[in-house]
Amino acid sequence: MKTLLVFYSYTGNTEALAKTLAAVESADATEIKDVVRPGKLKAYFSGCFAAIRGKAWPIKYLDTDLLAYDRIILMSPVWAGNPPPAVNTFLARLPEGKSIFVKMVSGSGHSSCRERIEITVKARGSSLDDFEDIKA
Repeated sequence: MKTLLVFYSYTGNTEALAKTLAAVESADATEIKDVVRPGKLKAYFSGCFAAIRGKAWPIKYLDTDLLAYDRIILMSPVWAGNPPPAVNTFLARLPEGKSIFVKMVSGSGHSSCRERIEITVKARGSSLDDFEDIKA
């Protein structure tokens, strides 16, 4: 089973964990990048407000063909209990028929977004096969 680890990291904490996990899982890794990298003020205020509302913002094109993978591990920080807007954009573009494993990284080790992510993944025709909150 071919695995891809997709991650979004604003501060670098999630990126470090993602690269370690990719090595352990023998997975390829690719990063979700914002088209325009928000400054801290925008990220922490309007970004968190957008995350709470389930909104998305533009991301750069992923040069990785998601269709080439059977399993996708998504690793993301938690913004106000939810996935960041860039991750919402990625989730809205998931291809059909993929096995999705989500790992949400936060200082508290708790998020409130499993149900929201599961609804989005199922609407895209894939399955959420694992969800884990990770305390960083």
